Amino acid sequence: MLVMSKYMMVLVISGSVPFILSFFKPLKFYRNTSSLLLSILFVLILFGSWDVFATYRGHWRFNPEGVWDFRVLNLPLEEVLFFVVIPFCCIFTWEAMKFIKARYK
Repeated sequence: MLVMSKYMMVLVISGSVPFILSFFKPLKFYRNTSSLLLSILFVLILFGSWDVFATYRGHWRFNPEGVWDFRVLNLPLEEVLFFVVIPFCCIFTWEAMKFIKARYK
């Protein structure tokens, strides 16, 4: 049985509420899915590359007790998912605040 790592637990906790609320119909969060995906992809490539380089050079490392053994370009899976989950949460928060501001102006 696969035990959830501490890092993965933080990602699940961070991303679950924004993900669930993103389906709130009046928010229309997914009306521009291509922009959402391009934004997340941009962050993933830019900062993921930075992490790959920093890890390769030994400037950055990951505590093996806090992450799974599975690696993508020498980064733990959790670190790669960080660059997907956190930008999603940020974009969701931005869109939710715009919705609230427009609705309760």
